[in-house]
Amino acid sequence: MAVAVPAGVNVTIDGNLVTVKGPKGTLSREIKPEITVRQEGAELLVERDNDGKNSRSLHGLSRTLVANMVTGVTTGFTKELEIHGVGYRCAKQGKDLTLTLGFSHPTVVSDNDDITLEAPTPNKIIVSGIDKQKVGQFAAEVRGIRPVEPYKGKGVRYAGEQVVRKEGKAGKGKK
Repeated sequence: MAVAVPAGVNVTIDGNLVTVKGPKGTLSREIKPEITVRQEGAELLVERDNDGKNSRSLHGLSRTLVANMVTGVTTGFTKELEIHGVGYRCAKQGKDLTLTLGFSHPTVVSDNDDITLEAPTPNKIIVSGIDKQKVGQFAAEVRGIRPVEPYKGKGVRYAGEQVVRKEGKAGKGKK
């Protein structure tokens, strides 16, 4: 399946290095030597040398990575996180995001060059950037500060994430 290259996106292929430059920034990635990427008009074609198991698996991976690079420099990627719990909240101050998550001290997470953080409401965090892998990793690290606990459902979760709740102690009140 070919990867469509929209107008305003410049793709440079130098051997195994694919560089995609667009309105939001520039991304580069080294592709494995078993896979070749070539440009035909406004499309990128990802092809493999042979039909070995390793080449087939790398083919799909490489095609998806190149497609994500093109999407990233045009529209970007976002992950939304929600904070649940009494007294749990977040606040954006400059480049820092202060998380109050029930610890004895607030936790501070900072933006970096690749990632931007927003806190439109005190219980919502939006992580955005052009590299899908970095956005997902950063969102996972923020979620890992206080993962959702299964008894009361308190903590940081992805937007729309379903948490399986557990029942408390079965023998409550018995001696």
